[in-house]
Amino acid sequence: MPVDSDDRLREILDADTIAVVGLSSTPGKAAHDIPAYMREQGYDVIPVNPYADEIFGREPYDSLADVEESVDIVDVFRPSDEVPDIVEEALAREDVETVWLQLGITNEEAGERVEDADRNFVQDRCLKVEHQRLVD
Repeated sequence: MPVDSDDRLREILDADTIAVVGLSSTPGKAAHDIPAYMREQGYDVIPVNPYADEIFGREPYDSLADVEESVDIVDVFRPSDEVPDIVEEALAREDVETVWLQLGITNEEAGERVEDADRNFVQDRCLKVEHQRLVD
């Protein structure tokens, strides 16, 4: 069952590093502005986007598997049908504690796989909204 308690969400938001799969280089898009907000709050935001050359002054990684830094949260801004492959990459990493699907993105089967691996799964919630509600 996806995380839905405020206490657990606060614990998740106590992380340091967020790899954002589908981070957009276009200001004004949620997939750009929400990660930008998280950066402003002090999180290390790692862009994962094989089609962008630079986001937030960083060269994006082509995939989650390519990310060299340690990752606490994988935040997903991709369609729901792409979630299983992203979860596969996240679970292949020992450092990822949480897979977070943004508002409007859901995948129950992938969520069960995350939970079976004893990791946190959040879906259909906005990282910025939850941060503002629980941490600010």
